[in-house]
Amino acid sequence: MTIDLVTFGCRLNTYESEVIRSAAQNAGLTDTVVINTCAVTNEAVRQARQTIRRLKRERPDARIVVTGCAAQTEPQTFAQMPEVDRVIGNDVKMQVSAWADTSATFDRAPMFGVDTEEKIVVNDIMAVRETAMHLIDGLDGQTRAFVQIQNGCDHRCTFCIIPYGRGNSRSVPMGEVVTQIRRLVANGYREVVLTGVDITSYGVNLPGEPKLGMLVKQILKHVPDLTRLRLSSIDSVEADRDLLDVLADDARLMPHLHLSLQAGDDMILKRMKRRHSRQDAIAFCDQVRRLRPDMVFGADIIAGFPTETDDMFARSLDLVDACGLTHLHVFPFSARPGTPAARMPLIPGDVVKERAKRLRHRGEAALRRHLDGEVGADRMVLTERGGIGRTEQFTTVRLPLRPEPGLLLNLTVAGHDGRHLLAA
Repeated sequence: MTIDLVTFGCRLNTYESEVIRSAAQNAGLTDTVVINTCAVTNEAVRQARQTIRRLKRERPDARIVVTGCAAQTEPQTFAQMPEVDRVIGNDVKMQVSAWADTSATFDRAPMFGVDTEEKIVVNDIMAVRETAMHLIDGLDGQTRAFVQIQNGCDHRCTFCIIPYGRGNSRSVPMGEVVTQIRRLVANGYREVVLTGVDITSYGVNLPGEPKLGMLVKQILKHVPDLTRLRLSSIDSVEADRDLLDVLADDARLMPHLHLSLQAGDDMILKRMKRRHSRQDAIAFCDQVRRLRPDMVFGADIIAGFPTETDDMFARSLDLVDACGLTHLHVFPFSARPGTPAARMPLIPGDVVKERAKRLRHRGEAALRRHLDGEVGADRMVLTERGGIGRTEQFTTVRLPLRPEPGLLLNLTVAGHDGRHLLAA
């Protein structure tokens, strides 16, 4: 009798799923599948619903609990599914008491026929003011550990539903973050990834308002045995001086930044309600490369945002080369109900798909150039499952053998297959 987790979406969800697993087990919950959902696109919600139906066919006797961002923003969507037994909101899912109550409810309630409203345990996420650290010993199946430093977002980009699933920005105190990372390093983790919804807003609700750069410095100072520290997606316009300094001065902070860019045209950026311009993005990449010549950039870019003309899209396409991007995440625009962008003049679906395809091709060409430049280089590779690993720049390496996960190996790059490096 098990607790199984199915996790969609971001690294923050991956971390939170491990907290959920521990909380649910401690609450005595058994024979239950928990779906930790993502709400960033309509497709993410569709995939969650599809997975729920499939799992119920495969495990008809298991209870199904839905949580995560889509559960928070669309609780009725999931509660109305006959396969679903309970819907738990994003703040509630981190509380042992919520899982204890769920366990008790399942013990006394029939499996089917529960009223839709009775399934829903979802609070007002905007009323949440604090985020506490939940200590974990590791993450099941992961060779790198994710540590939540922040949750929520104070910005209101016109395309984004996530603030309504996560609430406003709130940060974990620095001491708690350091304690968690010490715990993970003591358990054998070589690499830690700092994650959250908007990690460059770190500290806005803490005494003295420490910024992300200060937190990174404190981690590297007080956890000397940590080999590699990595950042999840950042907003370049919020990068502070301390963060730039530590990127330049400490090799343990990995030379890979994933940027939330979204577009390369200034008018589209304005309509998205982003806080940077095209030139801001280019200047940031140039500045960081001067400080850290081995830096590699990834980025999120949306294709087919409402009102985007061919010329506007061309500027997003050109941004890949202008910023020297390597790892590209392309999102065809997805109109999320309740967001301002959903009310803007939409681009035809076939045009959105074609632009997303062109962006992906541009990203594939940029990745190949990066892979070409890596041939012959010596890289420290953190091994993962399945005979692969990651370099310092987060580039995937296929390994000739299948070493155990979690090792750091000094390897020479012999070539590539167009998508992955090949180790000698």
